[in-house]
Amino acid sequence: MILIGQYDSPFVRRVGIALTLYKLAFEHRPWSAFADAFRIRPYNPLTRVPTLVLDDGEALIDSAYILDYLDSLVPESVALAPRREPERRRVLKIAALATGLGDKAVNLFYEQRMHNAASDIYVHRLRAQIDGALGVLEAERGKCSGSWFFGDALTHADIAVGCIWSFVMAAHPGLVAAEDYPCLSALSARLEALPVFQLIHQPFIAPT
Repeated sequence: MILIGQYDSPFVRRVGIALTLYKLAFEHRPWSAFADAFRIRPYNPLTRVPTLVLDDGEALIDSAYILDYLDSLVPESVALAPRREPERRRVLKIAALATGLGDKAVNLFYEQRMHNAASDIYVHRLRAQIDGALGVLEAERGKCSGSWFFGDALTHADIAVGCIWSFVMAAHPGLVAAEDYPCLSALSARLEALPVFQLIHQPFIAPT
């Protein structure tokens, strides 16, 4: 398999982490959705990352869709998302909140950095969405007594939250005060100390 995209994207990073934890062999092509759009387009007409190219040439797009496929390749005891309800939807809900937050953080970056004049109305809306998601995630993490969101087993929920938190802090310095979210900050620190998080990592590079 081939994973396309740079690890400073939290969406690419969460896929790279899952592939590594699952011990699935893959080639990483750290192509930029901007500078390398012409390379990505033959695999994904949206020129978005992550894109995962399977051994038979089929290309999968969207991190949630890719992870759902990867989960099907491993035993239930190894999968990072439960296969039974209601545990499955609880994990996926936290992951969806985190990735939705990531989408808003990406949109905020583009709005503020790639337009001559940012829309105050749109920026205010994005910041309210980011703050709202962070508040819910902080509250949910505060209810947890285990090492991770759902006990002592790492799941896609933890990985998504960790990847998105690191992206927000790197792409938007000063936007979020870590002390306002002690539970998320502590979770991120625990995740970033893991060997797989240190391996699947890249400093944030602002697109130009």
